[in-house]
Amino acid sequence: MKKARKLYESSSGDRWYLIADPSGAVFIHHEANLASGGQVEHEDIAAFLGRGTGPEQQELLRLIATLAEEHPAATGK
Repeated sequence: MKKARKLYESSSGDRWYLIADPSGAVFIHHEANLASGGQVEHEDIAAFLGRGTGPEQQELLRLIATLAEEHPAATGK
């Protein structure tokens, strides 16, 4: 069973999800709005982040940052 978390939905209706599938693969699932043809695309996370700094990328980075907040690193001291 795939696990999905909605990252962002634009005002035009495009939606981005973070997906983890049973094999352990993690990727971005993008659903274009119907006016744009409604295509569905899967994209590697590195490629997704490398495309720019739009609100969908910013939301993924915000989500990643919450992981660091929840699990502080050991300082080694």
